[in-house]
Amino acid sequence: MNELIKVTTNENNEQLVSGRELHEFLGITERYSSWFDRMLKYGFIENVDFVGCKLFNTLARQELQDHSMKLDMAKEISMLQRSDKGKQARHYFLQVEKAWNDPDMVVQRAMQIQQKKIEVLQLENESMKPKALFADAVRGSTNSCLVKDLALVLKQNGINIGQNRLFAYLRRHKFLGSGRGHYNKPTQKSMDRGLFEYRENFHTNSFGEVETKFTPLVTGKGQEYFINKFLKYELIREA
Repeated sequence: MNELIKVTTNENNEQLVSGRELHEFLGITERYSSWFDRMLKYGFIENVDFVGCKLFNTLARQELQDHSMKLDMAKEISMLQRSDKGKQARHYFLQVEKAWNDPDMVVQRAMQIQQKKIEVLQLENESMKPKALFADAVRGSTNSCLVKDLALVLKQNGINIGQNRLFAYLRRHKFLGSGRGHYNKPTQKSMDRGLFEYRENFHTNSFGEVETKFTPLVTGKGQEYFINKFLKYELIREA
């Protein structure tokens, strides 16, 4: 079947025809906007029988108002013209509709829809691979890292958190101390779980007193633990 007028489909699997293309095929001499407004008097409803859209005219270098009409509307409008071109268009649309409803075509479309669903799932799986690979790379690591380094790597892998938010989370949930004398020192509980170790740094304050500062280090086990929390979005919700 030769294509007289282009017929497209939307996301709802409905067949659509451009109002301007139909207007041109029918050989209507009346201005498109006036003609379409006149056709609407036959009871066609926007967002039910048609939707407005824009068409870029390369010759005029401007956007023109167009309408995507459903096939039933296109058939009825063609019949209303009471012309040979109108009869030809209506007969063509009937053939298109018949082919569309052919059992083999219905099965083919169903298979195409299923294939699209599979492709979407594959894309979603691909988008998760970097994070999954990231977690796999950390798993079993024996090297400890600074909290700021863990925050940086997490952020580079699409997890929206920075060093300050991560420190705040760790203190709020008792992985690190928050009081004077043990600020940012891993709690006994987090060290017993093998999530942290630490370094001590000594310095003299303005009063001549020697103070101890703690630098927490996230163990390989700790990195895996917190990464898994991030991958499950637990940390993002709570931090």
